[in-house]
Amino acid sequence: MHQSTSTALSKLPALTFLFWVMKIAATTLGETAGDLFSMTMGIGYMWSTLILMSGFVAVLIGQLVARRYIPFLYWSVILATSTAGTTMSDFMNRTAAHGDGPGLGIGYASGSAILLSTLIVILIIWRLVEKSLSVTDVRSRRAEVFYWSAILVSNTLGTSLGDYLADDSGLGFAGGAALIGGVIALIVAVYLVAKRLKVASPALYVGLFWAAFVLTRPFGATMGDVLTKAPAQGGLGFGTIGSSAVLATVLVAVILYTMRRDRTTLGSVTAARAAH
Repeated sequence: MHQSTSTALSKLPALTFLFWVMKIAATTLGETAGDLFSMTMGIGYMWSTLILMSGFVAVLIGQLVARRYIPFLYWSVILATSTAGTTMSDFMNRTAAHGDGPGLGIGYASGSAILLSTLIVILIIWRLVEKSLSVTDVRSRRAEVFYWSAILVSNTLGTSLGDYLADDSGLGFAGGAALIGGVIALIVAVYLVAKRLKVASPALYVGLFWAAFVLTRPFGATMGDVLTKAPAQGGLGFGTIGSSAVLATVLVAVILYTMRRDRTTLGSVTAARAAH
């Protein structure tokens, strides 16, 4: 197989527990960083979206042309989809009445429905074209484009859904995070039971992945609100700058840990092979 279509597999991280830790940290950071651009810095929803989407395109090109998995590059794309998704969701759903520049004013519920429909369409087309929705066996650049398109839309959807739960559902920031956390725990339980029973259904595991991927975004969004909003609003009052700094530190630390762990594992395997 041609080099450009055979290397994508090695460019994706293993779906371990730490993958999900980094995913939640990155999406929560995306929420706080997106708000930092549009609100704290006063750039507004529309211009923040344009700026952050340009950043997403830049790092995505780097990811697409890379020949191997580069942790900081991969997670930079994840972070870019999350940050751009935050401001894109705000631009879609909010209005100028929020005081942060013009928005389309679609509303959280309608915006979430539109984004969910878009994600479903992407997944259907991906399945029809590539004959698979696997996120561990992505062998072509075209499949990578579908992969990142689905991630961008799912992170934008997560922002809308998280804002809906926090603002319009009556649950509040902490209540929304608790609800999403409970659903994620249910998905984990189904996965563990399926693995223990040795259920051989790729469709089940792919479905669980995308459900978890979508839901970790609103979990991150609501957790971001818990970190940044004032105590009077049900948050901890760390602000967008402080919260973004803490989350960035956590994300970088876990990435460095996984890189060191992988090097150690590779060294052990190499030594074992040499001994034989």
